[in-house]
Amino acid sequence: MNTTLIQNAQIVNENAVFTGDVLIENNIIKQVSEKINPTENTKIIDAKGSYLIPGVIDDQVHFREPGLTHKANIATESKAAVAGGITSFIEMPNTVPQATTQELLEDKFEIASKTSYANYSFMFGGTNNNLEELLKTNPKNVAGIKLFLGSSTGNMLVDNEEVLEKIFSSTKMLISVHCEDEATIRKNTAHYKEIYGDDIPIELHPVIRSEEACYLSSSKAIELAKKTGARLHVFHLSTEKETHLFRNDIPLEEKQITAEVCVHHLWFSDEDYAKKGTHIKWNPAVKKASDRAGLWKALLDDRLDIIATDHAPHTIEEKDNVYTKAPSGGPLVQHALNAILEKVKDGTISIEKAVEKMCHNPAKIFKIEKRGFIREGYFADLVIVDPNKSYTVSKENVLYKCGWSPFEGTAFSSSITHTFINGNLIFDNGYFNETIKGERLLFNR
Repeated sequence: MNTTLIQNAQIVNENAVFTGDVLIENNIIKQVSEKINPTENTKIIDAKGSYLIPGVIDDQVHFREPGLTHKANIATESKAAVAGGITSFIEMPNTVPQATTQELLEDKFEIASKTSYANYSFMFGGTNNNLEELLKTNPKNVAGIKLFLGSSTGNMLVDNEEVLEKIFSSTKMLISVHCEDEATIRKNTAHYKEIYGDDIPIELHPVIRSEEACYLSSSKAIELAKKTGARLHVFHLSTEKETHLFRNDIPLEEKQITAEVCVHHLWFSDEDYAKKGTHIKWNPAVKKASDRAGLWKALLDDRLDIIATDHAPHTIEEKDNVYTKAPSGGPLVQHALNAILEKVKDGTISIEKAVEKMCHNPAKIFKIEKRGFIREGYFADLVIVDPNKSYTVSKENVLYKCGWSPFEGTAFSSSITHTFINGNLIFDNGYFNETIKGERLLFNR
């Protein structure tokens, strides 16, 4: 039997922080208590002075496999995620080929079963013409349906309103949406391209992908969800205005419409474009400092439910192109938890609230089986964080295949020292156990 005892940790779980021990037996949390006496052959880790939190669940990543593996792959990005305290991820369908049939979706699960260091699930991608295939999606072992209502690649833009209503009406599965109004964006892009050609100043990105484009699309999706009774989850909100579309007067478990905010929209603002350029070009765009403040307010008062990454790596050569040729997206899984812990340190958010938004709520919203909490009988997905071990992000310590980070040069005051996945110590102070892989997530639906 494989047993590990984590002692003297500051355990952060279910809105409480207390000093205690956690006993792991094989892949399960066997016991949580103030004091646990070790038995023979038990490996002991003294976590005195450190936080012990549930593994982070990232509900939105793009790991680029299959088809775009010059940017990233499931092995490299899951490894970076594990180093960043992310123990489970949900990956998006816009790979090459796109995961828009059950066969292609299962191909991705097959790759992950052999190469992913973290636990994994994948979303099925909806299009204007694959409803029949979409309805075959198994709610027990697939995270959900992803619809691009703006800014997609290939044929994944779902812009037929009749089809959209049919999808919303036909499935009880969670539908996640990217909301930006494509017509508004095309019009704005054409206007500035006429003035600047391809070299549009990056500062105009949030003007092109505007508050109006975001609000128009997200409000329409919410209206449709209310009309049809669909279970809707809105990805990566970027404007203060959109936060007022969501409610906080009922428990999370009763919400039919939920929302996510990403780390980059909580960290950066349009003031950072001058220094960071296209390296912080995302869709939706990083917007005003007032939007960032509004997102934080809505996160803290529970209108917004999840903190995620939308990890979407591109090579540095791709990102260094002129505006119209530089793709949107950036790598974030290795540093997302560190970034939020900085906000814990400066008093913006409590450690309990951070764990709620990054660990508990993704498990609740997606109904993930036995993960997201430090509970006896749950899978031992656990992370030890030393709040006093600082480090600076540099190209030398970035693990992403693309080899860069928008956080380069940032000094973080906390470090992830240990990451357990299914009871296995996969990451230990910079060293990886590469012999063990993560597991497919299952859902209580």
